[in-house]
Amino acid sequence: MEAPDIVVPIRVGAANEQLRYALRSWAAHLPHGQVWVVGHRPSWLDGVRHIRTDQTGTKYRNTTVAVRAACEHPEVAERFLLCNDDFFVMHPQQSMPVLHRGPMRQVEAYYATRRSGAYLRGMRETRELLAELGHPEPLSYELHVPMPVDKTGMLAALDAGRHLDVVHKRSLYGNLAALGGTEIRDVKILHRAPRDFGVDSPFLSTMPDSFTAGEVGRFVRRAFPQPCRYEAGRR
Repeated sequence: MEAPDIVVPIRVGAANEQLRYALRSWAAHLPHGQVWVVGHRPSWLDGVRHIRTDQTGTKYRNTTVAVRAACEHPEVAERFLLCNDDFFVMHPQQSMPVLHRGPMRQVEAYYATRRSGAYLRGMRETRELLAELGHPEPLSYELHVPMPVDKTGMLAALDAGRHLDVVHKRSLYGNLAALGGTEIRDVKILHRAPRDFGVDSPFLSTMPDSFTAGEVGRFVRRAFPQPCRYEAGRR
Protein backbone atom coordinates (compact mmCIF):
# COMPACT_ATOMS: atom_id res chain seq x y z
CA MET A 1 0.00 0.00 0.00
CA GLU A 2 1.33 3.40 -0.95
CA ALA A 3 2.13 5.87 1.80
CA PRO A 4 -0.52 8.57 2.28
CA ASP A 5 -0.03 12.17 1.28
CA ILE A 6 0.14 14.88 3.94
CA VAL A 7 -2.32 17.79 3.83
CA VAL A 8 -1.59 20.90 5.91
CA PRO A 9 -3.92 23.93 6.06
CA ILE A 10 -1.75 27.06 6.40
CA ARG A 11 -3.03 30.47 7.40
CA VAL A 12 -1.58 33.67 6.00
CA GLY A 13 1.15 34.84 8.34
CA ALA A 14 4.82 35.10 9.09
CA ALA A 15 7.65 32.70 8.23
CA ASN A 16 6.08 29.90 10.32
CA GLU A 17 9.02 28.26 12.08
CA GLN A 18 6.70 25.68 13.63
CA LEU A 19 5.92 24.40 10.13
CA ARG A 20 9.64 24.20 9.35
CA TYR A 21 10.26 21.86 12.27
CA ALA A 22 7.04 19.94 11.72
CA LEU A 23 8.22 19.18 8.19
CA ARG A 24 11.62 18.09 9.49
CA SER A 25 9.89 15.71 11.89
CA TRP A 26 7.64 14.27 9.15
CA ALA A 27 10.56 13.86 6.77
CA ALA A 28 12.47 11.96 9.45
CA HIS A 29 9.74 9.90 11.12
CA LEU A 30 6.46 9.72 9.19
CA PRO A 31 6.12 7.67 5.98
CA HIS A 32 4.26 9.76 3.42
CA GLY A 33 3.93 10.63 -0.24
CA GLN A 34 3.38 14.19 -1.43
CA VAL A 35 3.07 17.11 1.00
CA TRP A 36 0.27 19.55 0.17
CA VAL A 37 -0.03 22.97 1.79
CA VAL A 38 -3.49 24.47 1.48
CA GLY A 39 -4.17 28.20 1.81
CA HIS A 40 -0.91 30.10 2.26
CA ARG A 41 2.49 28.96 0.93
CA PRO A 42 5.53 30.27 2.85
CA SER A 43 8.27 31.37 0.46
CA TRP A 44 10.93 29.10 1.94
CA LEU A 45 9.11 25.86 1.10
CA ASP A 46 10.50 23.51 -1.55
CA GLY A 47 9.20 20.25 -2.97
CA VAL A 48 5.62 20.66 -1.77
CA ARG A 49 2.39 21.17 -3.71
CA HIS A 50 0.14 24.16 -3.07
CA ILE A 51 -3.64 24.56 -3.22
CA ARG A 52 -4.71 28.19 -2.96
CA THR A 53 -7.91 28.89 -1.02
CA ASP A 54 -9.91 31.88 0.15
CA GLN A 55 -9.05 32.88 3.73
CA THR A 56 -11.56 35.64 4.39
CA GLY A 57 -13.69 33.67 6.87
CA THR A 58 -13.16 32.66 10.47
CA LYS A 59 -10.27 30.32 11.27
CA TYR A 60 -12.79 27.49 11.56
CA ARG A 61 -14.32 28.20 8.16
CA ASN A 62 -10.90 28.64 6.58
CA THR A 63 -9.67 25.23 7.71
CA THR A 64 -12.90 23.57 6.60
CA VAL A 65 -12.54 25.19 3.18
CA ALA A 66 -8.95 23.96 3.05
CA VAL A 67 -9.85 20.36 3.88
CA ARG A 68 -12.65 20.34 1.31
CA ALA A 69 -10.29 21.77 -1.32
CA ALA A 70 -7.79 18.98 -0.65
CA CYS A 71 -10.48 16.31 -0.82
CA GLU A 72 -11.78 17.70 -4.11
CA HIS A 73 -8.35 18.04 -5.74
CA PRO A 74 -7.85 15.17 -8.19
CA GLU A 75 -4.12 14.87 -7.55
CA VAL A 76 -4.28 14.57 -3.75
CA ALA A 77 -4.08 10.88 -2.83
CA GLU A 78 -7.32 9.21 -1.72
CA ARG A 79 -5.66 8.50 1.61
CA PHE A 80 -3.90 11.37 3.34
CA LEU A 81 -2.79 12.50 6.78
CA LEU A 82 -4.50 15.66 7.96
CA CYS A 83 -1.95 17.73 9.87
CA ASN A 84 -1.60 21.17 11.38
CA ASP A 85 1.58 23.18 10.99
CA ASP A 86 2.49 22.58 14.65
CA PHE A 87 2.31 18.76 14.76
CA PHE A 88 5.68 17.16 15.55
CA VAL A 89 6.33 13.43 15.15
CA MET A 90 9.12 12.75 17.61
CA HIS A 91 9.76 9.03 17.02
CA PRO A 92 9.72 6.91 13.85
CA GLN A 93 6.32 5.50 12.85
CA GLN A 94 5.83 2.57 10.49
CA SER A 95 2.45 4.10 9.71
CA MET A 96 0.30 6.69 11.44
CA PRO A 97 -2.05 5.08 13.99
CA VAL A 98 -5.64 6.22 14.47
CA LEU A 99 -5.85 8.07 17.77
CA HIS A 100 -8.76 9.66 19.63
CA ARG A 101 -9.35 11.61 22.83
CA GLY A 102 -12.10 9.52 24.39
CA PRO A 103 -15.83 10.19 24.68
CA MET A 104 -16.88 13.49 23.17
CA ARG A 105 -19.11 14.26 26.15
CA GLN A 106 -16.11 14.11 28.48
CA VAL A 107 -14.03 16.39 26.28
CA GLU A 108 -16.95 18.81 26.05
CA ALA A 109 -17.31 18.84 29.85
CA TYR A 110 -13.58 19.53 30.20
CA TYR A 111 -13.75 22.54 27.89
CA ALA A 112 -16.95 23.81 29.50
CA THR A 113 -15.00 24.48 32.70
CA ARG A 114 -12.28 26.42 30.88
CA ARG A 115 -13.71 28.27 27.91
CA SER A 116 -16.89 29.23 26.13
CA GLY A 117 -17.64 30.66 22.72
CA ALA A 118 -17.58 29.30 19.19
CA TYR A 119 -15.26 26.32 19.73
CA LEU A 120 -17.28 24.85 22.57
CA ARG A 121 -20.56 25.55 20.79
CA GLY A 122 -19.24 23.84 17.68
CA MET A 123 -18.22 20.81 19.70
CA ARG A 124 -21.69 20.53 21.23
CA GLU A 125 -23.44 21.02 17.88
CA THR A 126 -21.20 18.42 16.22
CA ARG A 127 -21.94 15.93 18.99
CA GLU A 128 -25.67 16.58 18.65
CA LEU A 129 -25.46 16.10 14.88
CA LEU A 130 -23.64 12.81 15.35
CA ALA A 131 -26.40 11.66 17.72
CA GLU A 132 -28.99 12.51 15.06
CA LEU A 133 -26.97 10.46 12.57
CA GLY A 134 -26.94 7.37 14.80
CA HIS A 135 -23.89 7.95 16.98
CA PRO A 136 -25.28 8.78 20.46
CA GLU A 137 -21.92 8.41 22.25
CA PRO A 138 -19.32 9.61 19.75
CA LEU A 139 -15.59 9.80 20.27
CA SER A 140 -13.58 13.00 20.06
CA TYR A 141 -10.84 13.07 17.45
CA GLU A 142 -9.83 16.67 18.28
CA LEU A 143 -6.22 15.79 18.97
CA HIS A 144 -3.09 17.63 17.88
CA VAL A 145 -1.67 14.66 15.98
CA PRO A 146 -1.81 13.64 12.31
CA MET A 147 -5.14 12.00 11.42
CA PRO A 148 -5.53 9.36 8.69
CA VAL A 149 -8.28 10.46 6.29
CA ASP A 150 -9.87 9.14 3.14
CA LYS A 151 -11.18 11.79 0.77
CA THR A 152 -14.56 10.18 0.08
CA GLY A 153 -15.41 9.77 3.75
CA MET A 154 -14.25 13.26 4.68
CA LEU A 155 -16.30 14.85 1.91
CA ALA A 156 -19.37 12.96 3.15
CA ALA A 157 -18.71 14.25 6.68
CA LEU A 158 -18.24 17.84 5.49
CA ASP A 159 -21.49 17.60 3.56
CA ALA A 160 -23.28 16.29 6.65
CA GLY A 161 -21.96 19.20 8.73
CA ARG A 162 -22.28 21.87 6.06
CA HIS A 163 -24.89 23.81 8.09
CA LEU A 164 -22.59 24.15 11.13
CA ASP A 165 -20.44 27.28 11.17
CA VAL A 166 -17.90 25.64 13.53
CA VAL A 167 -17.93 21.98 12.59
CA HIS A 168 -15.52 19.70 14.45
CA LYS A 169 -14.60 17.94 11.24
CA ARG A 170 -12.11 15.48 12.68
CA SER A 171 -14.68 14.15 15.12
CA LEU A 172 -17.49 14.20 12.58
CA TYR A 173 -15.40 12.26 10.08
CA GLY A 174 -13.89 9.85 12.62
CA ASN A 175 -17.27 8.74 13.92
CA LEU A 176 -19.09 8.60 10.58
CA ALA A 177 -16.21 6.57 9.15
CA ALA A 178 -16.15 4.31 12.26
CA LEU A 179 -12.41 4.76 12.62
CA GLY A 180 -12.17 3.58 16.21
CA GLY A 181 -8.57 3.85 17.30
CA THR A 182 -6.57 4.19 20.51
CA GLU A 183 -7.33 6.75 23.21
CA ILE A 184 -4.57 9.14 24.26
CA ARG A 185 -4.31 12.43 26.08
CA ASP A 186 -3.87 15.47 23.87
CA VAL A 187 -0.22 16.37 23.29
CA LYS A 188 -0.63 20.14 22.91
CA ILE A 189 1.79 22.02 25.19
CA LEU A 190 0.21 25.37 26.02
CA HIS A 191 2.78 26.93 28.35
CA ARG A 192 6.48 27.69 28.50
CA ALA A 193 7.04 25.82 31.76
CA PRO A 194 7.94 22.13 31.35
CA ARG A 195 5.42 20.81 33.90
CA ASP A 196 3.10 19.47 31.17
CA PHE A 197 5.89 18.33 28.90
CA GLY A 198 6.36 14.60 28.14
CA VAL A 199 9.83 14.12 26.66
CA ASP A 200 9.07 10.50 25.71
CA SER A 201 5.88 11.31 23.82
CA PRO A 202 5.90 10.10 20.19
CA PHE A 203 3.90 13.20 19.25
CA LEU A 204 4.05 16.82 20.40
CA SER A 205 2.33 20.06 19.48
CA THR A 206 2.93 23.64 20.59
CA MET A 207 1.48 27.10 20.78
CA PRO A 208 3.50 29.88 19.11
CA ASP A 209 4.76 31.08 22.50
CA SER A 210 5.59 27.64 23.91
CA PHE A 211 7.46 26.86 20.69
CA THR A 212 9.40 30.13 20.61
CA ALA A 213 10.14 30.63 24.30
CA GLY A 214 9.29 27.36 26.06
CA GLU A 215 11.26 24.26 26.95
CA VAL A 216 9.16 22.18 24.57
CA GLY A 217 10.18 24.40 21.66
CA ARG A 218 13.84 24.08 22.56
CA PHE A 219 13.40 20.31 22.78
CA VAL A 220 11.83 20.11 19.31
CA ARG A 221 14.47 22.35 17.75
CA ARG A 222 17.26 20.26 19.29
CA ALA A 223 15.66 17.08 17.95
CA PHE A 224 15.64 18.32 14.34
CA PRO A 225 18.63 20.63 13.81
CA GLN A 226 19.19 19.82 10.13
CA PRO A 227 17.19 21.22 7.20
CA CYS A 228 15.06 18.70 5.34
CA ARG A 229 14.12 18.23 1.71
CA TYR A 230 11.17 20.63 2.05
CA GLU A 231 13.35 23.70 2.76
CA ALA A 232 14.71 25.83 -0.05
CA GLY A 233 18.44 26.44 0.07
CA ARG A 234 19.05 23.55 2.48
CA ARG A 235 22.62 22.44 2.94
